[in-house]
Amino acid sequence: MFQREKGPIFAAVLAAGKGTRMRSNRAKVLHTICGVPMVNYVIAALAPLAPQRTLVVVGHQADEVDAVLPPKVESVLQREQNGTGDAVRVALEALEDEDEGILLVVNGDGPLISDRTLAELVERHRSAGVGATVLVAEVDDATGLGRVMEDAGVVRIVEEKDATEEEKRVRLVNLGLYAFNISEIRHALGLVGTGNAQGELYLTDALEIIGRKSRAVTYRVKDLQEANLVNDRSHLALAEEIVRRRILDAHMRAGVTVRDPVSTHIEATVEIGRDTVILPGTFLRGGTRIGSDCVIGPSTDLLDTLVGDGALVEHSVGRGAEIGTGATVGPYAYLRPGAVLGEVTKVGAYCELKNTKIGAGSKVPHLSYIGDAEIGKGTNLGAGTITANYDGKDKHHTRIGDGVFTGINTNLIAPVEIGDNAYLGAGSVINKNIPPGKLAVGMPARVIRDAPRKPKDGEKDERRRAGTEE
Repeated sequence: MFQREKGPIFAAVLAAGKGTRMRSNRAKVLHTICGVPMVNYVIAALAPLAPQRTLVVVGHQADEVDAVLPPKVESVLQREQNGTGDAVRVALEALEDEDEGILLVVNGDGPLISDRTLAELVERHRSAGVGATVLVAEVDDATGLGRVMEDAGVVRIVEEKDATEEEKRVRLVNLGLYAFNISEIRHALGLVGTGNAQGELYLTDALEIIGRKSRAVTYRVKDLQEANLVNDRSHLALAEEIVRRRILDAHMRAGVTVRDPVSTHIEATVEIGRDTVILPGTFLRGGTRIGSDCVIGPSTDLLDTLVGDGALVEHSVGRGAEIGTGATVGPYAYLRPGAVLGEVTKVGAYCELKNTKIGAGSKVPHLSYIGDAEIGKGTNLGAGTITANYDGKDKHHTRIGDGVFTGINTNLIAPVEIGDNAYLGAGSVINKNIPPGKLAVGMPARVIRDAPRKPKDGEKDERRRAGTEE
């Protein structure tokens, strides 16, 4: 019996293939699942095993694949995609000084594999004291997968294109994950030929050679969901469905309410605080971070957007925006990159904001476009207020001070500055700076007198009770 292997773990992730069944111009491992390239799920599953080195074998679109890999992962180039055995040979060349330990080989298109299963595979390999261990599963439909034959310490895997009709009826399949003693796999690959239908160097042939020399065994995956490899778009959709539900379950266990998981899509990189409620039809993507006690949705799509505690965002779209604590957004608002809403602000129906900062307590209630602007505290913009920030060549900035009131259908021709506590009459076109505390009206607007005095805190309620409020 081969000596039990207790050396370090090295990992090789096979990610060089084109993935022709995906019918895509993009390398298969670059296709995303819940916002993350599928190869990175495999790498994340390896991390808890603390491999001494993790190598990703790249080939087709190598630069693009290398660009998405996490830090501390090494890419090695397979110049010609000549089969899985050749891919492992490339990884072993990068480990030329290593002859002891375990080489854990995983496929980059198996994003559902868990760290628990990988750890159990390694433990099975070590406890059996063999030269190779392969992860297998018994499935109802084995179409497209290699069939596994095991006999007296020899494990033989037959690819479907090389299988006989009898072998095709076997439902025990290879999942493309192996634990090898490094010295054994290095020796076996030197003996493997290319006498198969594809003329490629099959890793499975090396497995059979190791079995005849030092024994090989199988290990059956316990969760059959992990057996789902991504070979085409249908498999990709199935994997996304499984991962999406895992993400939702994790958020719900952490204290987030998801009213309708079937219609809710949350990517793997999103963070959500406790007691937030996610309503149906909501998409949360990229670097979106949501605080606690928020209500998001229904039918809201946020990408790379920050949402403070207690905010409400309904039927709206956010792209690289910041929404302050207690703010209200929507319905049907569009927050473009650079939109920053302060505390207890309001952006209402059919408003669009771009590269704009809104001070605490200010409101853009409805039907407005505000771009390249800065708005102070306690300001109210009437319906249809527009900042005309583009002159056909350059973008210009608008500054609106604290406590400003604009009437409906006000147009501000940038660059322009509105002083604190100014009033702008309905339908005004503002093409010059308005001093603080003044009332301006007309097309173009002109200052006609001091702005109406705003009631102080508590005075408005007193006037309302007295029936004297205008």
